[in-house]
Amino acid sequence: MTTIAIIGAGTGLGAAVARRFGREGFDVALISRNEDRLDALASTLQDEGVNALGFVADVREPGELAGALEAATAELGPIEVLQYSPLPQKDFMRPVLETTPADLVGPIEFSVFGPVAAVHQVLPGMRFLGRGTVLFVNGGTAVQPKPGYAGTSIAFAGQSAYAQMLHDTVEADGVYVAQLIIPGAIEPGHPRKDPAALADTLWALHTERTGFRHFADDLDA
Repeated sequence: MTTIAIIGAGTGLGAAVARRFGREGFDVALISRNEDRLDALASTLQDEGVNALGFVADVREPGELAGALEAATAELGPIEVLQYSPLPQKDFMRPVLETTPADLVGPIEFSVFGPVAAVHQVLPGMRFLGRGTVLFVNGGTAVQPKPGYAGTSIAFAGQSAYAQMLHDTVEADGVYVAQLIIPGAIEPGHPRKDPAALADTLWALHTERTGFRHFADDLDA
């Protein structure tokens, strides 16, 4: 059995993806900063028949993140799918003219250093398996920067460039890299942006393995 690691797992999209992949037989590693919330989510999923465990890490601490992924592999088995989808902090979204170099440290750590650390930890195992999927989930500012959201616009652009380079580089190793852009907010009940609908989209990306960038909805939605 193989594992999906969901970085930034919460009760919305993370839980929906855990359920979707869990139905297909995946074990689930939930990774987030809050241990109590992780334990509660893992317990709920276990009650539903999903083999899920929580692992605490701050994505802005590369060593913590690598350690959590290493522990997940040891306890659950090889990580075949990595999803990077933590929710950015509100203070990353300052207007561009108010954004200083210091204001960009957090967004860059969050959206660039974090995914690089995660990929470096799991990619050797995926290459050994001869298969793997890396899923990056971003907001619309990753492709349509907005001056009122300078930190995420800049940092998401960096993550997008990294993800695109990965897509082009590791395909020959059997590893598929994709980016899902979710314009606006995740909306329960929305036909395309409900957490369960997004989880279905991410499952389809993993199984169909076509193209790099995908959109959950129109950018102006």
